[in-house]
Amino acid sequence: MPVDVLIPDDFWDDESEGSISSWLFADGDRVEAGDLIAEVMYEKSTNELRAPAAGKLRVIVLPEQPVTKGQLVAQIV
Repeated sequence: MPVDVLIPDDFWDDESEGSISSWLFADGDRVEAGDLIAEVMYEKSTNELRAPAAGKLRVIVLPEQPVTKGQLVAQIV
Protein backbone atom coordinates (compact mmCIF):
# COMPACT_ATOMS: atom_id res chain seq x y z
CA MET A 1 0.00 0.00 0.00
CA PRO A 2 1.57 3.34 -1.01
CA VAL A 3 2.36 5.96 1.63
CA ASP A 4 1.65 9.53 0.54
CA VAL A 5 4.32 12.21 0.86
CA LEU A 6 2.57 15.54 1.48
CA ILE A 7 3.77 19.09 1.98
CA PRO A 8 3.36 19.59 5.75
CA ASP A 9 0.92 22.25 6.94
CA ASP A 10 3.61 23.83 9.13
CA PHE A 11 6.08 24.58 6.30
CA TRP A 12 4.73 28.16 6.02
CA ASP A 13 2.07 30.28 7.70
CA ASP A 14 -0.19 31.41 4.88
CA GLU A 15 -1.86 29.80 1.87
CA SER A 16 0.89 30.81 -0.58
CA GLU A 17 2.75 28.44 -2.86
CA GLY A 18 6.26 27.09 -2.55
CA SER A 19 8.21 24.73 -4.80
CA ILE A 20 10.35 21.62 -4.62
CA SER A 21 13.84 23.03 -5.17
CA SER A 22 15.38 19.57 -5.52
CA TRP A 23 14.75 15.89 -4.94
CA LEU A 24 17.70 14.31 -3.14
CA PHE A 25 16.74 10.83 -4.37
CA ALA A 26 15.75 9.88 -7.91
CA ASP A 27 12.39 8.43 -8.84
CA GLY A 28 12.55 4.71 -8.06
CA ASP A 29 15.35 4.99 -5.48
CA ARG A 30 14.94 3.16 -2.18
CA VAL A 31 14.54 5.45 0.84
CA GLU A 32 14.35 4.77 4.55
CA ALA A 33 11.88 6.34 6.96
CA GLY A 34 13.25 9.70 8.07
CA ASP A 35 15.59 10.16 5.10
CA LEU A 36 15.80 13.72 3.80
CA ILE A 37 14.25 13.30 0.36
CA ALA A 38 13.62 16.85 -0.89
CA GLU A 39 14.17 20.53 -0.22
CA VAL A 40 11.10 22.75 -0.43
CA MET A 41 11.53 26.48 -1.04
CA TYR A 42 9.14 29.11 0.21
CA GLU A 43 10.12 32.73 -0.36
CA LYS A 44 13.73 32.76 0.85
CA SER A 45 13.57 29.80 3.26
CA THR A 46 14.22 26.12 2.65
CA ASN A 47 12.37 23.33 4.44
CA GLU A 48 13.46 19.70 4.58
CA LEU A 49 10.98 17.06 3.45
CA ARG A 50 11.58 13.65 5.01
CA ALA A 51 10.37 10.21 3.99
CA PRO A 52 7.42 9.06 6.14
CA ALA A 53 8.19 5.38 5.44
CA ALA A 54 10.71 3.04 3.83
CA GLY A 55 10.33 1.88 0.23
CA LYS A 56 10.76 3.10 -3.34
CA LEU A 57 10.24 6.80 -4.00
CA ARG A 58 7.74 7.69 -6.72
CA VAL A 59 8.06 11.40 -7.54
CA ILE A 60 4.82 13.13 -8.58
CA VAL A 61 5.80 16.82 -8.55
CA LEU A 62 8.90 17.87 -10.46
CA PRO A 63 11.35 20.51 -9.20
CA GLU A 64 10.28 24.15 -9.60
CA GLN A 65 6.58 23.26 -9.95
CA PRO A 66 4.38 25.15 -7.47
CA VAL A 67 3.19 23.28 -4.37
CA THR A 68 0.76 24.11 -1.59
CA LYS A 69 0.40 22.89 1.97
CA GLY A 70 -1.10 19.41 2.12
CA GLN A 71 -0.34 18.67 -1.55
CA LEU A 72 0.68 15.17 -2.60
CA VAL A 73 4.21 15.40 -4.06
CA ALA A 74 5.37 11.78 -4.00
CA GLN A 75 4.56 8.31 -2.77
CA ILE A 76 6.61 5.62 -1.08
CA VAL A 77 5.73 2.19 -2.49
